[in-house]
Amino acid sequence: MNQTKDAPSRQTLSADKDKVSSYGWKALIGSAVGYAMDGFDLLILGFMLSAISADLQLSATQAGSLVTWTLVGAVAGGLIFGALSDIYGRIRVLTWTIVLFAVFTGLCAVAQGYWDLLIYRTIAGIGLGGEFGIGMALAAEAWPANLRARATSYVALGWQLGVLGAALVTPALLPHIGWRGMFMVGVVPALVAWAIRSHLHEPEVFVKSTAKRKTMGESFRLLFKDTATTKVSLGIIVLCSVQNFGYYGLMIWMPNFLAKQLGFNLTKSSMWTAVTILGMMIGIWAFGQLADRIGRKPSFLLFQAGAVIMVLFYSNLTDPTAMLWAGALLGMFVNGMMGGYGAIMAEAYPTEARATAQNTLFNIGRGVGGFGPIVVGALAQSYSFPVAIGMLAAIYVLDMLATMFLIPELKGTELK
Repeated sequence: MNQTKDAPSRQTLSADKDKVSSYGWKALIGSAVGYAMDGFDLLILGFMLSAISADLQLSATQAGSLVTWTLVGAVAGGLIFGALSDIYGRIRVLTWTIVLFAVFTGLCAVAQGYWDLLIYRTIAGIGLGGEFGIGMALAAEAWPANLRARATSYVALGWQLGVLGAALVTPALLPHIGWRGMFMVGVVPALVAWAIRSHLHEPEVFVKSTAKRKTMGESFRLLFKDTATTKVSLGIIVLCSVQNFGYYGLMIWMPNFLAKQLGFNLTKSSMWTAVTILGMMIGIWAFGQLADRIGRKPSFLLFQAGAVIMVLFYSNLTDPTAMLWAGALLGMFVNGMMGGYGAIMAEAYPTEARATAQNTLFNIGRGVGGFGPIVVGALAQSYSFPVAIGMLAAIYVLDMLATMFLIPELKGTELK
């Protein structure tokens, strides 16, 4: 009798455990908006460089350094704030990053010359850098294990939505409010993220780990605490490096190639970018769905194989229209894997090092990926652009080897 009565209650508990709470949705939305802020900010800066240069009389080198130092700040911020959030809390440290970003982005609007603008951009970048890893950790900790990859894929979609938002908003507003006004617009996503997060508390799994919290140095050491963990960390570094290398190598050079080699005008080049980004968004969404159903490793291997095939196929296309629409499939496989990094890093590390892992390992990959445009450009100059793109297929083969031999299957892992 008691067993009969107990059975439904256990089933109910199990069903409740697999549901997303209102807190989970708020955590997800707050994290996705924060990551959208990253994409929005970096793209509007690119759109505004000409206007800023003309107004402040900047050289091409000075203008380019505004982007470079924003990224340098982002890497530094990622490393610092990821570790701090493992000690002091996700919500608290995310609030610090938002305030830092918002204040110094606002100050960019009143910059009087190159040096003060460079300082403001660098510090704003430091605030920007903490968003990805801490937001991923927060969403992963707030969602049930059977839906975790979907949660982190939705956060990853935030970047693409931010990029699309910037692509739509900047051409419409920049001629009317100028670059100073656009910096003020750039504060808006930060305020939205702050408003959402102000109603959140720390995830339960983080609160339970209070006794285990370490110093910043210990958080970093936990990423390489033993042979098994070091193996996983190296595998994730390879995956994140390939991801960023391929993304930046393609997205920086492809519009230029389409314009110069195939005669695409600005409208067609912009259309290629939009279609490719749409393909990336579909890929990220599909990866999250698939990884929660068939597992992390099979999903990574499927998308990596798809990337090899699509890169080789794309490098042999000569018809401009085919290249335009095939960009969607290319983007789907090359960038779809972004939907899985947050989940696998959340599952591979304990709570007291989770955000440290997210920000440290991904930013190492971002640093390696920064060489993508340089390598693709050098190969294109020595051979041809189609050959350079075709050679990118090799990095996805490396990706497959790292996944097979270094990455464990962690689907369904309960966070500790």
